[in-house]
Amino acid sequence: MSIRVNIFGVGVLMAMMSQPQAAMRQYSADADSSHWTVDKKARLECSLNHEVPYYGDAIFSVTASKNKDLTFNLDMVVRPETYAFAGLQSVPPVWRAGVPARDIGQMQLLKKFDGELDNVLSWEMLSELEKGYFPTFHYKDWQNSQDQISVALSSVNFKQAYWAFLQCRDNLLPYSFEDISFTVMNYKKNSSELTKSSRKRLDMIGEYLNNDPNIESIYISAYTDSHGGRWPNLELSRRRAEAIKEYITAKGVAADRIVTEGLGEKRHVAANDNEIGRNRNRRVVIQISRP
Repeated sequence: MSIRVNIFGVGVLMAMMSQPQAAMRQYSADADSSHWTVDKKARLECSLNHEVPYYGDAIFSVTASKNKDLTFNLDMVVRPETYAFAGLQSVPPVWRAGVPARDIGQMQLLKKFDGELDNVLSWEMLSELEKGYFPTFHYKDWQNSQDQISVALSSVNFKQAYWAFLQCRDNLLPYSFEDISFTVMNYKKNSSELTKSSRKRLDMIGEYLNNDPNIESIYISAYTDSHGGRWPNLELSRRRAEAIKEYITAKGVAADRIVTEGLGEKRHVAANDNEIGRNRNRRVVIQISRP
């Protein structure tokens, strides 16, 4: 009986040894290779970047807008082959022995896409990094079911770059390209002078154009109400469109990328038998596009 037991035990041991062994593959920058950099595009976009050696890049970014919301992107060299979730923990540094890791959320993994997080979790990750902790993702490897993957962001050399990133974010324009890409402005009666609110809108467009060199084309169409005669109104609309073009070219946009059109009394958007309607018809429409 004892011989049979021993043979059975050896068989189990050999079977266990023949099976693949689970492993935790860890990716993280060490103290010497931990670098954080800030990249900014005028007053339109800021990013805080961190390379994870042999894995990819961790990128916090924010673009010009009213809220200036933050996003996080885990740019993987090898993207997911399936749909899953990665857990996210705040892991203390080694010198804080005995302090447990804390679960702070999870990130959805989409097939063939990088990992992304929204504003709330992105800010929480930054606050943990500022405290010296290591936000760490962990998930089951989609290429080897026996392995677990751990990807950590190092807080070494973080604070100075983080401060530069916050300053960059604070200086971003409080509106986006989508906010100015289609604009309708109005004029004073029998004049090429914009109303006060429209002048503010045009200044906002001009400020944006000063910061975006990638404008592809601008189409300006001007209209009048029905008072004053068709020919004078047609000429007035043309002058209005050209005045806007001169303003925009002064902001550095090439004149050959700007198309103007004066349409006079055509295409009314409201009735001309009352002042409110005529105010709406005295307008210029600016449409801006980029690649």
